[in-house]
Amino acid sequence: MSNVYHVICGFKIIWRNSVRKTPNYNLIFGCTLTAITVSVIVLGFFWTPFDPDAMSSAEKSMAPSLKHLLGTDNFGRDILSRVMEGAGTTLSIAFLAVSIGATFGTIIGALTGYFGGTADEIIMRINDAITAFPSILLALVAVSITGGGKTNIIIVLGILFIPSFARVVRGEFAKQRDMDYVKNAKLMGVRHTRIMFVHILPNIAPVLLSAVAIGFNNAVLAEASMSFLGVGIRPTESASLGRMLLDSQAYLFSAPWQALSAGCAISILILGFSLISEGASYRPMWRPTTKRRRK
Repeated sequence: MSNVYHVICGFKIIWRNSVRKTPNYNLIFGCTLTAITVSVIVLGFFWTPFDPDAMSSAEKSMAPSLKHLLGTDNFGRDILSRVMEGAGTTLSIAFLAVSIGATFGTIIGALTGYFGGTADEIIMRINDAITAFPSILLALVAVSITGGGKTNIIIVLGILFIPSFARVVRGEFAKQRDMDYVKNAKLMGVRHTRIMFVHILPNIAPVLLSAVAIGFNNAVLAEASMSFLGVGIRPTESASLGRMLLDSQAYLFSAPWQALSAGCAISILILGFSLISEGASYRPMWRPTTKRRRK
């Protein structure tokens, strides 16, 4: 129950500092934009204006209209329906990949940053070797070897995100382990696991939230890039924003709405998470404040 209480208090602090006291516009706009986008994506899981895969030879490459708000593609498929489905595919892959990377990366970073020693040095050197290469390049190579598809993309991206999360968490834990509150907890006989995940972890929440938002951006870009290059989502699986860009490049001048729709969807996703990342790194938002009594 104490953990739940601390979480509730943390949200109260964020609300008071980011909305009521000193508005954090980056976080407010980012959360609002992301909430609207996610709501549309969730709606797409249950309802779309048309069947995303339904083709119509009589409605090929139609411009946006009241019937088809974003037009149709070269197969007569409704672009709005495909954008809703494709954004859902991209976001679900990003969510699962970031969840894998954040979970294992946080555990590894917490252990190495808190205890240090030889194991810390070895793991960080391996980490440096992996992060020396661009993650998107490694993802392209790995997916090309293992084959495309949702499952392979999620596993590859999740594994590649572990080093970046581990580095961030390890650095923060290395700073926090010498703080007075950690030393006092050790003197009181508190278990190491409780110190790490109940005392230290909440104090690095701003950095971790910012890293998660950046991870979502990287995952969206990586999935779209792989699908655009033809090694990501298979055409038989589901619609994908990157795959839509690939299919529409031949019609960039004759039917530009095809590429613009998918491109704008990717941009909106990235903009929302970028604003959240920027807003989460604003330190005063996380500082506890005392309420002044009215006289």
